[in-house]
Amino acid sequence: MPRLLLTLLCSAPCFSPLLAVAISHAASRTQDQDRSAIQRGVTALADAWNKHDAPAFATAFTEDADFTNVVGQSAHGRAGIEAFHAPFFATIFKGSHLVAAIRSVRFLTADWAAVDVDCELTGAKAPDGSPRPFRKTLINCVMARQKDGSWLIEVLHNSEIPVASPAT
Repeated sequence: MPRLLLTLLCSAPCFSPLLAVAISHAASRTQDQDRSAIQRGVTALADAWNKHDAPAFATAFTEDADFTNVVGQSAHGRAGIEAFHAPFFATIFKGSHLVAAIRSVRFLTADWAAVDVDCELTGAKAPDGSPRPFRKTLINCVMARQKDGSWLIEVLHNSEIPVASPAT
């Protein structure tokens, strides 16, 4: 029956605008659901960071993801991303806290999105153990929709944003 209804709607010129509105509304609702799923993915990434949990952090990425940090170091694959972060979570980022807020989402297709995330990091240490100053970064990532409706990171590049020093 739905195929017959669709055929009738498409063949009658007066119904074409109604069909376009219905499709547009359905696409908008789907994008809203996808935006929520993307937000859940970004939140899970930040929560894992704040627990300093490399395995949980890595689950925000696809199996063959690529990760590049603010100094250009990179890791490939979920296992590589976990192995890359584990020593940092045990040392310089052990007491750090990350706040992440989505700046923008651009759907490239129904299953791919470019996502920009503003981040603020506090509590990090330098390799010598001295405190690092407050850090702002911008994460640019490409996320992919999974079969279960979740969104995972396929490619992530993190860029440091200079923070102005307080006036003296």
